[in-house]
Amino acid sequence: MGINTGFCNVGNFGSSVRMDYTIIGGEANLAARLQSSANVGSIVVSYETWALVRDIVSARPLPPIAMKGIGREVVPYLIEEPLSAGGKEAAVLREELPGLTLYLDPRAVDATRTEHVRSVLQSALAALDGQSARATQLGKAS
Repeated sequence: MGINTGFCNVGNFGSSVRMDYTIIGGEANLAARLQSSANVGSIVVSYETWALVRDIVSARPLPPIAMKGIGREVVPYLIEEPLSAGGKEAAVLREELPGLTLYLDPRAVDATRTEHVRSVLQSALAALDGQSARATQLGKAS
């Protein structure tokens, strides 16, 4: 199965001789191309779709692919399982607060980028520690 998210035209298209109810547009074409790249029994989605369902399913990015009729490389995502399948929670960290948007699926991080992810997280912690220290100093100065 291939799923993409976007705007398309749906309706009766054709002429008075032959009319078909169908869907047309680039987004439908991308969904069809994703479907053709999926293995039997699997679900492959576009980034736009994954961004909408990432809180309820785990997925892993596949290598980017060039598709005929699509002017950019597409990163397909293979849906693996619901996040609470079998009563277990996947090791995905999700949090949204003012000033914080965090989504980390350690299984989806490429092994060559693990150190970069650690560095980003350490920089975030250092920024928070610096903010706390400044707030403490301002409190003492008052």
